[in-house]
Amino acid sequence: MQHIIKRVAATPLRIKSDMSWLGVSRGRVSSMCLVEVETDTGYIGHGVTYLADGSVVAQAVNGVAAPATKDMPALATERVWSALWWSLTASAQTGYGANAISAVDLALWDIKGQVLGLPIWQLLGAAYDRVPVYATLELPSLEPDQLVHMAKGLVARGFKAIKIQVGRPGLDQRSRDKPLDQIIHDDMKRIAALRDALGADIGIAIDGASRFDLPHAMALARRAEPYGIAWYEEPVLQNDVGLMAELRRASSIPVSVGQNEGQLYRFRDMLMQHAVDMIQPNAAIIGGITQGVKAAALAASFNVPIASGGGSCPFHNAHLQGGVANGGKVEYQTSATGAYEPLFDGLPKIEDGWMPLPQKPGFGFTPRKEAVAEFAVR
Repeated sequence: MQHIIKRVAATPLRIKSDMSWLGVSRGRVSSMCLVEVETDTGYIGHGVTYLADGSVVAQAVNGVAAPATKDMPALATERVWSALWWSLTASAQTGYGANAISAVDLALWDIKGQVLGLPIWQLLGAAYDRVPVYATLELPSLEPDQLVHMAKGLVARGFKAIKIQVGRPGLDQRSRDKPLDQIIHDDMKRIAALRDALGADIGIAIDGASRFDLPHAMALARRAEPYGIAWYEEPVLQNDVGLMAELRRASSIPVSVGQNEGQLYRFRDMLMQHAVDMIQPNAAIIGGITQGVKAAALAASFNVPIASGGGSCPFHNAHLQGGVANGGKVEYQTSATGAYEPLFDGLPKIEDGWMPLPQKPGFGFTPRKEAVAEFAVR
Protein backbone atom coordinates (compact mmCIF):
# COMPACT_ATOMS: atom_id res chain seq x y z
CA MET A 1 0.00 0.00 0.00
CA GLN A 2 1.60 3.26 -1.15
CA HIS A 3 -0.71 5.88 0.42
CA ILE A 4 -1.00 8.10 -2.65
CA ILE A 5 -1.38 11.87 -2.22
CA LYS A 6 -4.81 12.90 -3.43
CA ARG A 7 -5.26 16.33 -1.88
CA VAL A 8 -2.96 19.15 -0.76
CA ALA A 9 -4.68 22.28 0.56
CA ALA A 10 -3.29 25.36 2.30
CA THR A 11 -5.15 27.82 4.51
CA PRO A 12 -3.61 31.18 5.47
CA LEU A 13 -4.23 32.15 9.09
CA ARG A 14 -3.97 35.29 11.20
CA ILE A 15 -4.06 34.62 14.94
CA LYS A 16 -3.90 37.25 17.65
CA SER A 17 -2.20 36.37 20.91
CA ASP A 18 -1.49 38.49 23.95
CA MET A 19 1.00 38.60 26.80
CA SER A 20 -1.37 39.42 29.63
CA TRP A 21 -0.23 36.20 31.33
CA LEU A 22 3.09 37.97 31.90
CA GLY A 23 1.50 41.11 33.25
CA VAL A 24 1.81 43.36 30.19
CA SER A 25 -0.85 44.68 27.83
CA ARG A 26 1.01 43.73 24.66
CA GLY A 27 -0.09 41.51 21.82
CA ARG A 28 0.90 40.14 18.47
CA VAL A 29 -0.82 39.00 15.30
CA SER A 30 0.86 35.95 13.80
CA SER A 31 0.63 35.18 10.10
CA MET A 32 0.78 31.43 9.50
CA CYS A 33 -0.07 28.93 6.81
CA LEU A 34 -1.62 25.57 7.67
CA VAL A 35 -1.29 22.75 5.11
CA GLU A 36 -3.42 19.62 5.02
CA VAL A 37 -2.43 16.57 2.96
CA GLU A 38 -4.81 13.63 2.42
CA THR A 39 -4.03 10.21 0.94
CA ASP A 40 -6.19 7.74 -0.95
CA THR A 41 -6.11 5.55 2.14
CA GLY A 42 -7.73 8.21 4.33
CA TYR A 43 -4.70 9.43 6.25
CA ILE A 44 -4.58 13.20 6.85
CA GLY A 45 -1.44 15.07 7.90
CA HIS A 46 -0.88 18.69 8.86
CA GLY A 47 2.06 21.06 8.60
CA VAL A 48 2.62 24.75 9.27
CA THR A 49 4.97 27.55 8.38
CA TYR A 50 5.30 31.17 9.48
CA LEU A 51 7.62 34.24 9.35
CA ALA A 52 6.17 34.91 5.92
CA ASP A 53 2.86 36.18 4.57
CA GLY A 54 0.54 33.20 5.00
CA SER A 55 -1.62 34.20 2.05
CA VAL A 56 1.34 34.21 -0.34
CA VAL A 57 2.59 30.86 0.97
CA ALA A 58 -0.91 29.40 0.58
CA GLN A 59 -0.99 30.51 -3.05
CA ALA A 60 2.34 28.75 -3.63
CA VAL A 61 1.09 25.56 -2.00
CA ASN A 62 -2.32 25.50 -3.69
CA GLY A 63 -1.11 26.68 -7.07
CA VAL A 64 2.26 24.93 -7.38
CA ALA A 65 2.89 22.33 -4.65
CA ALA A 66 -0.51 20.66 -4.88
CA PRO A 67 -0.38 19.81 -8.60
CA ALA A 68 3.33 18.93 -8.36
CA THR A 69 2.74 16.28 -5.69
CA LYS A 70 -0.67 14.89 -6.63
CA ASP A 71 -0.60 11.10 -7.09
CA MET A 72 2.86 10.75 -5.52
CA PRO A 73 3.40 8.28 -2.62
CA ALA A 74 3.08 10.16 0.65
CA LEU A 75 5.69 8.07 2.47
CA ALA A 76 8.34 8.79 -0.19
CA THR A 77 9.31 12.02 1.54
CA GLU A 78 12.67 12.32 -0.25
CA ARG A 79 11.03 11.91 -3.67
CA VAL A 80 8.25 14.37 -2.88
CA TRP A 81 10.70 16.87 -1.37
CA SER A 82 12.76 16.83 -4.56
CA ALA A 83 9.65 17.47 -6.66
CA LEU A 84 8.71 20.38 -4.41
CA TRP A 85 12.21 21.84 -4.52
CA TRP A 86 12.36 21.86 -8.32
CA SER A 87 8.85 23.27 -8.55
CA LEU A 88 9.11 26.03 -5.94
CA THR A 89 12.63 27.30 -5.39
CA ALA A 90 13.59 28.68 -8.82
CA SER A 91 17.29 27.98 -9.23
CA ALA A 92 18.05 27.25 -5.58
CA GLN A 93 16.60 30.43 -4.12
CA THR A 94 14.79 30.49 -0.80
CA GLY A 95 11.99 32.75 0.46
CA TYR A 96 8.35 31.75 0.11
CA GLY A 97 9.27 28.55 -1.72
CA ALA A 98 11.11 27.26 1.35
CA ASN A 99 8.10 28.04 3.53
CA ALA A 100 5.75 26.19 1.21
CA ILE A 101 8.02 23.14 0.97
CA SER A 102 8.39 23.03 4.75
CA ALA A 103 4.66 23.03 5.44
CA VAL A 104 3.95 20.25 2.93
CA ASP A 105 6.90 18.18 4.16
CA LEU A 106 5.75 18.46 7.78
CA ALA A 107 2.30 17.24 6.76
CA LEU A 108 3.84 14.24 4.98
CA TRP A 109 5.90 13.32 8.04
CA ASP A 110 2.72 13.60 10.10
CA ILE A 111 1.17 11.02 7.76
CA LYS A 112 4.28 8.83 7.88
CA GLY A 113 4.13 8.72 11.67
CA GLN A 114 0.42 7.85 11.62
CA VAL A 115 0.92 5.06 9.08
CA LEU A 116 3.84 3.56 11.03
CA GLY A 117 2.19 4.13 14.40
CA LEU A 118 5.06 6.16 15.88
CA PRO A 119 5.72 9.79 16.84
CA ILE A 120 8.17 11.53 14.53
CA TRP A 121 10.90 11.96 17.14
CA GLN A 122 11.00 8.19 17.49
CA LEU A 123 11.20 7.72 13.72
CA LEU A 124 14.24 10.01 13.71
CA GLY A 125 16.09 8.06 16.39
CA ALA A 126 14.47 8.76 19.76
CA ALA A 127 17.58 10.32 21.28
CA TYR A 128 15.56 12.06 24.03
CA ASP A 129 12.00 11.78 25.31
CA ARG A 130 11.94 15.40 26.49
CA VAL A 131 13.73 18.60 25.45
CA PRO A 132 14.73 21.73 27.38
CA VAL A 133 12.84 24.92 26.54
CA TYR A 134 14.03 28.50 26.78
CA ALA A 135 11.76 31.56 26.62
CA THR A 136 12.13 34.58 24.35
CA LEU A 137 10.94 38.06 25.25
CA GLU A 138 10.47 39.67 21.83
CA LEU A 139 9.75 43.19 23.07
CA PRO A 140 12.88 45.29 22.48
CA SER A 141 11.09 48.52 23.34
CA LEU A 142 10.55 47.57 26.98
CA GLU A 143 12.28 49.54 29.71
CA PRO A 144 14.71 47.53 31.86
CA ASP A 145 12.32 47.33 34.82
CA GLN A 146 9.49 46.02 32.60
CA LEU A 147 11.80 43.43 31.06
CA VAL A 148 12.98 42.28 34.48
CA HIS A 149 9.39 41.93 35.70
CA MET A 150 8.49 39.71 32.75
CA ALA A 151 11.69 37.67 32.99
CA LYS A 152 11.09 36.96 36.67
CA GLY A 153 7.63 35.73 35.77
CA LEU A 154 9.12 33.30 33.25
CA VAL A 155 11.71 32.05 35.74
CA ALA A 156 8.90 31.49 38.24
CA ARG A 157 7.25 29.28 35.62
CA GLY A 158 10.35 27.11 35.44
CA PHE A 159 12.31 28.52 32.48
CA LYS A 160 16.07 28.29 33.02
CA ALA A 161 17.13 30.56 30.15
CA ILE A 162 15.75 33.81 28.73
CA LYS A 163 16.51 35.29 25.32
CA ILE A 164 15.96 38.95 24.49
CA GLN A 165 16.03 40.84 21.23
CA VAL A 166 18.81 43.35 20.60
CA GLY A 167 19.70 45.71 17.77
CA ARG A 168 16.17 47.00 17.23
CA PRO A 169 15.58 49.06 15.26
CA GLY A 170 18.88 48.38 13.50
CA LEU A 171 19.91 48.63 9.89
CA ASP A 172 16.30 47.99 8.87
CA GLN A 173 15.14 51.39 10.15
CA ARG A 174 14.53 53.49 7.08
CA SER A 175 14.69 56.88 8.77
CA ARG A 176 17.90 56.09 10.67
CA ASP A 177 16.62 58.36 13.43
CA LYS A 178 18.21 56.26 16.18
CA PRO A 179 22.01 55.82 15.90
CA LEU A 180 23.26 52.25 16.24
CA ASP A 181 25.52 53.28 19.11
CA GLN A 182 22.47 54.48 21.03
CA ILE A 183 20.71 51.19 20.32
CA ILE A 184 23.69 49.31 21.76
CA HIS A 185 23.68 51.58 24.81
CA ASP A 186 20.00 50.84 25.44
CA ASP A 187 20.53 47.11 24.90
CA MET A 188 23.32 47.06 27.46
CA LYS A 189 21.10 48.68 30.09
CA ARG A 190 18.58 45.88 29.64
CA ILE A 191 21.23 43.13 29.63
CA ALA A 192 22.81 44.50 32.81
CA ALA A 193 19.44 44.81 34.53
CA LEU A 194 18.52 41.24 33.64
CA ARG A 195 21.76 39.75 34.90
CA ASP A 196 21.55 41.75 38.13
CA ALA A 197 17.97 40.64 38.73
CA LEU A 198 18.21 36.99 37.64
CA GLY A 199 21.60 36.11 39.08
CA ALA A 200 24.20 33.77 37.63
CA ASP A 201 22.10 30.60 37.45
CA ILE A 202 19.69 31.75 34.72
CA GLY A 203 20.97 31.78 31.15
CA ILE A 204 20.67 35.00 29.14
CA ALA A 205 20.92 34.95 25.34
CA ILE A 206 20.63 37.77 22.81
CA ASP A 207 19.10 37.77 19.32
CA GLY A 208 20.22 40.39 16.79
CA ALA A 209 17.92 39.26 13.93
CA SER A 210 20.66 40.21 11.44
CA ARG A 211 20.22 43.95 12.00
CA PHE A 212 23.84 45.00 12.73
CA ASP A 213 26.91 45.45 10.58
CA LEU A 214 30.09 43.79 11.84
CA PRO A 215 31.56 46.76 13.77
CA HIS A 216 28.39 47.27 15.78
CA ALA A 217 27.82 43.56 16.32
CA MET A 218 31.37 43.36 17.69
CA ALA A 219 30.82 46.42 19.87
CA LEU A 220 27.76 44.88 21.48
CA ALA A 221 29.49 41.51 21.92
CA ARG A 222 32.50 43.04 23.67
CA ARG A 223 30.35 45.05 26.05
CA ALA A 224 28.07 42.08 26.75
CA GLU A 225 30.83 39.52 27.40
CA PRO A 226 31.17 40.24 31.14
CA TYR A 227 27.50 39.38 31.63
CA GLY A 228 27.88 35.71 30.72
CA ILE A 229 25.81 35.65 27.53
CA ALA A 230 24.83 32.10 26.59
CA TRP A 231 24.79 32.79 22.84
CA TYR A 232 24.47 35.62 20.32
CA GLU A 233 21.93 34.75 17.64
CA GLU A 234 21.95 36.17 14.08
CA PRO A 235 24.45 38.87 14.97
CA VAL A 236 25.20 40.35 11.52
CA LEU A 237 23.41 41.50 8.39
CA GLN A 238 22.22 38.74 6.03
CA ASN A 239 23.77 36.04 8.24
CA ASP A 240 26.96 36.79 6.32
CA VAL A 241 29.12 33.70 6.88
CA GLY A 242 32.48 35.46 6.60
CA LEU A 243 31.45 38.23 9.00
CA MET A 244 30.08 35.74 11.52
CA ALA A 245 33.36 33.84 11.42
CA GLU A 246 35.25 37.05 12.09
CA LEU A 247 32.95 37.92 15.00
CA ARG A 248 33.31 34.44 16.45
CA ARG A 249 37.11 34.73 16.44
CA ALA A 250 36.92 38.10 18.18
CA SER A 251 34.38 37.25 20.91
CA SER A 252 33.99 34.60 23.58
CA ILE A 253 30.19 34.62 23.18
CA PRO A 254 28.98 31.56 21.20
CA VAL A 255 27.45 32.41 17.82
CA SER A 256 24.22 30.75 16.70
CA VAL A 257 22.16 31.12 13.54
CA GLY A 258 19.73 29.33 11.28
CA GLN A 259 16.05 29.75 12.08
CA ASN A 260 15.43 31.73 8.88
CA GLU A 261 17.68 29.72 6.57
CA GLY A 262 15.87 27.91 3.75
CA GLN A 263 18.73 26.08 2.03
CA LEU A 264 20.89 23.27 3.38
CA TYR A 265 24.12 24.48 1.79
CA ARG A 266 24.02 27.60 3.95
CA PHE A 267 24.64 25.44 7.03
CA ARG A 268 27.45 23.64 5.22
CA ASP A 269 29.16 26.98 4.54
CA MET A 270 28.74 28.15 8.14
CA LEU A 271 30.26 24.95 9.48
CA MET A 272 33.08 24.81 6.93
CA GLN A 273 34.13 28.37 7.79
CA HIS A 274 33.79 27.81 11.55
CA ALA A 275 31.33 30.68 11.74
CA VAL A 276 28.99 29.15 14.35
CA ASP A 277 29.03 27.34 17.66
CA MET A 278 25.47 26.07 17.21
CA ILE A 279 23.06 25.92 14.28
CA GLN A 280 19.29 26.36 14.47
CA PRO A 281 17.54 24.54 11.63
CA ASN A 282 13.87 25.44 11.76
CA ALA A 283 11.64 22.66 10.45
CA ALA A 284 9.03 25.24 9.39
CA ILE A 285 11.49 27.02 7.07
CA ILE A 286 14.53 24.83 6.26
CA GLY A 287 12.40 22.38 4.25
CA GLY A 288 10.60 20.40 6.91
CA ILE A 289 11.84 17.34 8.76
CA THR A 290 13.42 15.99 5.56
CA GLN A 291 15.97 18.81 5.43
CA GLY A 292 16.12 19.48 9.16
CA VAL A 293 17.55 16.04 9.87
CA LYS A 294 20.17 16.57 7.16
CA ALA A 295 21.22 19.87 8.76
CA ALA A 296 21.53 18.03 12.08
CA ALA A 297 23.76 15.41 10.44
CA LEU A 298 25.95 18.12 8.91
CA ALA A 299 26.37 19.69 12.33
CA ALA A 300 27.12 16.32 13.93
CA SER A 301 29.99 15.78 11.48
CA PHE A 302 31.58 18.93 12.95
CA ASN A 303 30.66 17.99 16.54
CA VAL A 304 28.36 21.02 16.65
CA PRO A 305 25.00 20.93 18.46
CA ILE A 306 21.71 22.05 17.00
CA ALA A 307 18.90 23.93 18.70
CA SER A 308 15.58 25.41 17.70
CA GLY A 309 15.38 29.10 17.04
CA GLY A 310 11.91 28.73 15.58
CA GLY A 311 10.04 29.99 18.60
CA SER A 312 6.74 30.35 16.78
CA CYS A 313 6.84 26.63 15.98
CA PRO A 314 8.30 24.85 19.04
CA PHE A 315 5.99 21.85 19.07
CA HIS A 316 6.98 20.72 15.56
CA ASN A 317 10.66 21.54 16.07
CA ALA A 318 10.75 19.56 19.30
CA HIS A 319 10.50 16.33 17.29
CA LEU A 320 13.73 17.14 15.44
CA GLN A 321 15.52 18.20 18.63
CA GLY A 322 14.46 15.05 20.47
CA GLY A 323 15.06 12.71 17.58
CA VAL A 324 18.80 13.27 17.01
CA ALA A 325 21.71 12.92 19.42
CA ASN A 326 23.05 16.45 18.87
CA GLY A 327 19.60 17.97 19.42
CA GLY A 328 19.21 20.61 22.08
CA LYS A 329 16.98 23.46 23.17
CA VAL A 330 13.58 24.50 21.87
CA GLU A 331 12.54 28.15 21.76
CA TYR A 332 9.25 29.36 23.25
CA GLN A 333 8.40 32.85 22.00
CA THR A 334 6.23 34.37 24.67
CA SER A 335 3.87 36.11 22.25
CA ALA A 336 4.00 34.17 18.97
CA THR A 337 3.74 30.68 20.46
CA GLY A 338 0.44 31.71 21.97
CA ALA A 339 -1.04 31.38 18.49
CA TYR A 340 -0.66 27.61 18.72
CA GLU A 341 -2.73 27.09 21.82
CA PRO A 342 -6.12 28.00 20.32
CA LEU A 343 -5.26 26.27 17.02
CA PHE A 344 -4.23 22.75 18.09
CA ASP A 345 -5.52 20.01 20.35
CA GLY A 346 -3.08 17.76 22.18
CA LEU A 347 -0.09 20.09 22.52
CA PRO A 348 2.45 18.92 25.10
CA LYS A 349 2.63 20.93 28.31
CA ILE A 350 5.88 22.67 29.23
CA GLU A 351 6.77 22.06 32.86
CA ASP A 352 9.79 23.32 34.80
CA GLY A 353 11.58 24.31 31.59
CA TRP A 354 11.09 20.95 29.82
CA MET A 355 8.77 19.77 27.06
CA PRO A 356 7.83 16.05 27.13
CA LEU A 357 7.63 14.68 23.61
CA PRO A 358 4.28 13.33 22.38
CA GLN A 359 3.62 9.60 22.45
CA LYS A 360 0.87 9.64 19.81
CA PRO A 361 1.74 8.87 16.17
CA GLY A 362 2.88 11.67 13.86
CA PHE A 363 3.29 15.03 15.54
CA GLY A 364 0.78 13.99 18.17
CA PHE A 365 -1.47 17.03 17.93
CA THR A 366 -4.15 18.11 15.46
CA PRO A 367 -5.76 21.37 14.32
CA ARG A 368 -9.17 22.29 15.64
CA LYS A 369 -11.48 22.66 12.64
CA GLU A 370 -13.49 25.44 14.25
CA ALA A 371 -10.30 27.37 15.06
CA VAL A 372 -9.01 27.05 11.50
CA ALA A 373 -12.32 28.43 10.24
CA GLU A 374 -12.20 31.28 12.75
CA PHE A 375 -8.63 32.38 11.96
CA ALA A 376 -8.64 31.78 8.20
CA VAL A 377 -7.78 34.79 6.04
CA ARG A 378 -10.62 35.44 3.61
